[in-house]
Amino acid sequence: MEFRRATVFGKHYRNSSVVDGTTKDTETAELTKPTPLSSKGRKLKSDIAVDAQLMGLLHKGLDGSEKISAHEFFLTLAACNTVIPIPSQTTSEGSMGTEIHEDLEAIDYQGESPDEEALVAAACAYGYILFERTSGHIAVDVNGEKLRLDVLGLHEFDSVRKRMSVVIRFPNNDVKVLVKGADTSMLSILREDRENDDLSLITQRHLNEYSSEGLRTLVLAARDLEGEELEEWQSMYEDASTSLADRSLKLRQTASLVESNLCLLGATGIEDKLQEGVPETIESLRQAGIKVWVLTGDKQETAISIALSCKLLTGDMHQIIINGTSESECKMLLSEAKAKYGVKCGGFRTQSFKLKKGAESDFVDVLAESKLSNLPTEDDGNPELTMGGPLALIIDGNSLVYILERDLESELFDLATSCRVVLCCRVAPLQKAGIVDLIKSRTDDMTLAIGDGANDVSMIQMADVGVGICGQEGRQAVMASDFAMGQFRFLKRLLLVHGHWNYQRMGYLVLYNFYRNAVFVFMLFWYILCAAFSTTSALTDWSSVFYSVIYTSIPTIVVGIMDKDLSHKTLLQYPKLYEAGHRQEGYNSYLFWIMMADTIWQSLVLFCVPRLAFKESTIDIWSMGSLWTVAVVILVNIHLAMDIQRWVLYTHISIWGSVIMTYACVVVLDSIPVFPNYGTIYELAKQPTYWFSILLIIVIALLPRFTIKALHRIFRPSDIQIAREAEILRKRRFFYGSRLFWRSTS
Repeated sequence: MEFRRATVFGKHYRNSSVVDGTTKDTETAELTKPTPLSSKGRKLKSDIAVDAQLMGLLHKGLDGSEKISAHEFFLTLAACNTVIPIPSQTTSEGSMGTEIHEDLEAIDYQGESPDEEALVAAACAYGYILFERTSGHIAVDVNGEKLRLDVLGLHEFDSVRKRMSVVIRFPNNDVKVLVKGADTSMLSILREDRENDDLSLITQRHLNEYSSEGLRTLVLAARDLEGEELEEWQSMYEDASTSLADRSLKLRQTASLVESNLCLLGATGIEDKLQEGVPETIESLRQAGIKVWVLTGDKQETAISIALSCKLLTGDMHQIIINGTSESECKMLLSEAKAKYGVKCGGFRTQSFKLKKGAESDFVDVLAESKLSNLPTEDDGNPELTMGGPLALIIDGNSLVYILERDLESELFDLATSCRVVLCCRVAPLQKAGIVDLIKSRTDDMTLAIGDGANDVSMIQMADVGVGICGQEGRQAVMASDFAMGQFRFLKRLLLVHGHWNYQRMGYLVLYNFYRNAVFVFMLFWYILCAAFSTTSALTDWSSVFYSVIYTSIPTIVVGIMDKDLSHKTLLQYPKLYEAGHRQEGYNSYLFWIMMADTIWQSLVLFCVPRLAFKESTIDIWSMGSLWTVAVVILVNIHLAMDIQRWVLYTHISIWGSVIMTYACVVVLDSIPVFPNYGTIYELAKQPTYWFSILLIIVIALLPRFTIKALHRIFRPSDIQIAREAEILRKRRFFYGSRLFWRSTS
């Protein structure tokens, strides 16, 4: 984050980062690189460009209201925070690179958030260097003069107050409260007089300008504390700090005592730069049929600007803005928007999603701070088609207070789910969780929440899948999440690649595990029918146990880990392939019952072919059981081999090794004299009918499956199949092209 703008006592100042001696901001003429050293030999590790006019104002005598406000403005930046200064010794160098033996104290800052670090670094650049902090005092180097301030109390930021304050005592025993916070919470607690009101209007205009540029804004204010008011606050603060019950509430009430009748000092604008790849990631997720909602604590103008820069909002979208100040106004705005854009009660995409039983409405999912889920397909009732463009809902936290706590949730749900983009601004952490719960409680669709700060924890825990970004905001989100990543752009690979692979593997393995167990059970069921439900067994207990534990388990595990239907390059290149999961192509009731019908057919073939082949033979039932054991293992492994998409060394070892292991176990079991099937495999292996019956079982059992699968791929290929064939063709062209090139060069 970078400190870019400031308004002090109604005057606007600009900052820009210095790169190779020039500034990024071409509109600002009077920008200079600050002197990095104070008179006491302290310097900031990073260089920040400053506004020359504001710097000149600070270095003049502080005898005017504007200069005093500027002094208190930067003193608030340096003191009203929880940043820890970390000094280290460095050696300065001469202009020609010659070393000067003078130790300098370089200061690095570590804070709870990058916002605080950026503000303290900005104060340092203007000569207000925070270089020491203890539990009872802070020390600030003000243009070379050390200023020791006693910290009487600190009211940390919380999502209810949306501000923080510090009460400090100056060396001359004056006591001040320094406050910074969001404009929505600060402007309402300012002192009511003409000068302050005029200054507030100017500052609000500057704040709107900063927000429209995508900057994150904070308002700064201060006032004196003295006499009985100070004593009352100290008493309440000591009692609240040591309270064991309702401590947060008491501290909040204590803070409200001094956070009132404040004198406005100014405001700041901080640039929160987008991470690399954010616009591309959001675009890919939307192409994949994932609906993106953004829940943020930023000002509405800031959120809109950032949404435009990351391509979440586009110029062709119709923006629906809901900024209500009462329940009736919110209800009216929601009703007017639904009537204007033709949104019907219950949503317009009622065929595409599964509602929970008893739900009042119908729709989908979310991504928050970035929040993700399934985006339905377009249909005839889509307002986007009737209105000539997609819809975007923009709603503030104040409106959500009335909507989520009243009977307006259904109205919001209908409108929000009819929009392609939902942008919630100035929302508290619990409101983020409420939005996620709004979707979860009304649909059966999956929700994913991604965030990087402590204010995203509630949302992450509420969603079906939580993703935490490990960054400068701390590790609270990571600790509360299911997955952790370093940058937002990694979400694209997590969902489009690993999410697709996982769905394809799990969907197939569910069907296959039903199949491999059912075909074995049905085979024994046909034998029981033939044996008139007698207690005669054809298989030993060891064969029944080994079937699931040894004979067929390893191929299932290996395929579940190694199999990939498409390469990661193809999945990233064509995000729409992710929609195969939305359409439930990997697992659904139709595939299940088709698999069960095929299972019954294969079990009948397994039972009948050996009986017919050995009809005139005199082999006993234990010999038939050995044949069935080997045949069913070979059959289910060949069945699995037909569906494997990616053959690797481990796959070959597991499939064919499983067959070899089965024969080895059968030989061992048939070599134990105490078992009733003693020696049966040795006699069977000598007969050509034995080997012919196994071959016949495989061909007859798998022929219908092979035929239907081939016809389906020829006449009704899926998107996955088409992409896979394109992959194979590219590989062949590359292979034959490289061979032709090798021949021409040789």
